[in-house]
Amino acid sequence: MKLHSFRLRIALLSAMLAGTALAGFAGVSFMLIYQAKLTRLDSDIRSQLLQQALRRPEHTNWSFYEKELPSVLGTDSQTPIGVLVAGRQGETIYQSSNWPSSVDLATTWLPPSGQLPPQPRPFPQQPGNHPLPQPRQEAASGFGEPPSRFPEELPAQLNDQMARQIKVMTKSSHNAAWRVGVLIPPLPRIGTAISLEGIDREMSAIRNGFLISVPVGLVAVAFGAWALSGTALKPLREVSAKIQQVSATGLDRRISTGTADVEFRELLQVFNQMMERLERSFKQASRFSADAAHELKTPLSILQGQLERTLQQAEPGSELQENLGHLLDEVSHLREIVRKLLLLSLADAGQMRLLLVEVNLSKILADLTEDVEMLAPDLQVFSTVEPALLLKGDRDLLLQVLHNLTNNAIKYNLPKGWLRIETQRKKGTISVKVSNSSRDISARDRQRLFERFYRGDPSRTHQIEGLGLGLSLSREIARAHGGDLKLDSTPAGQTAFTLTLPAIQSIKFKPEHA
Repeated sequence: MKLHSFRLRIALLSAMLAGTALAGFAGVSFMLIYQAKLTRLDSDIRSQLLQQALRRPEHTNWSFYEKELPSVLGTDSQTPIGVLVAGRQGETIYQSSNWPSSVDLATTWLPPSGQLPPQPRPFPQQPGNHPLPQPRQEAASGFGEPPSRFPEELPAQLNDQMARQIKVMTKSSHNAAWRVGVLIPPLPRIGTAISLEGIDREMSAIRNGFLISVPVGLVAVAFGAWALSGTALKPLREVSAKIQQVSATGLDRRISTGTADVEFRELLQVFNQMMERLERSFKQASRFSADAAHELKTPLSILQGQLERTLQQAEPGSELQENLGHLLDEVSHLREIVRKLLLLSLADAGQMRLLLVEVNLSKILADLTEDVEMLAPDLQVFSTVEPALLLKGDRDLLLQVLHNLTNNAIKYNLPKGWLRIETQRKKGTISVKVSNSSRDISARDRQRLFERFYRGDPSRTHQIEGLGLGLSLSREIARAHGGDLKLDSTPAGQTAFTLTLPAIQSIKFKPEHA
């Protein structure tokens, strides 16, 4: 599955990496803790066996010794501990009730040759006048004296020799595992078995702690990665917001690179450079259009005047008068193009001048509806206009927008079709919706309908007079008034445009014209 969110991918990848690290850390920690507990238990078992190696088994109260082992080894009272003591011939001297029956130490105690070991020799004497410490005589009461520190007082060589006579291994019984320490002959035959249930319980608690803490840590890492990735992607969001604000009047916007990270600084610099080039090119094109329109305005006015005067001097009904009439229409058409180009250039430069007056939009729409009924008598015209729709704007420019919408509704209508004009006042705005029956507009044409000189599908527009500037200019005029003009989504077989303008909530209305 492909994730389309870069931020989500960063968060998930970070969570995966952190989860792997946490799981590995938990696994290694679990093994190290288990091994440390086992090593500590082995050390305690060896220490106790070394102490008992120097005592005479026949003089030890093994029952008391067994009771003292939990406190000496640091185990809890629920951990079973077994003690097995055998004589030189292998006869059992003492066997506790907890000793696992399935654990047999006969093969461990017997040497490979099967021969009995010789009697243990006395401990070697140190040279000089300092004899080796001798095993302490057991009290008459048995294992009641404090444990002897004899092994620590032995020379290191002797201590190592005795330590090699001790084996610690893991034995399994029917339902549990035991850690068994054994003194190997010629030392006294003593076996100590400690159940691993206590360590297993402790490790189970640690495992449960890992099972809770690791997912919680993983979720915390995921949220942290989500927040950090959001912070890291902040420059990209700023670039995206700036790009969305770019329009004909927003090309001077730049993004500061002073506080940006090094990784994004180059991207922001490239974006600012692109905006500079775009602004320079747009200004040049806009200036050229404005200059050309302004320079053509005067010659066209002179030409129109000369044609009108010549037309008046021509013989009525002559071919010359007819030709001059055609030329005069084309000049008027050309003047209209120049006027619209000049207005668009001023709008692009943010210099469209509005002669703001109080406008009664209800009256304008009423007059416009009468005009439509006269111009298109074969259409069904419906008008739903609220009274006293007041706003402040340039009356001539707003009238041009409404004329453009209704003219398009007439030109692109179907035979015997309909045209509807509706108004709505809502939240300080006035909406004028002009809809009509028409052929369907393709999705591609809908996206480009407000582009300049774009007239859509030629099969739909080739017989209809127009330049492709009306809608573009109407939207610029609406935006210059603080409103907008949009193409609505409609059912098949109709087209609708909605003009939105800010309304005047409370104003002393004065009639525009007497």
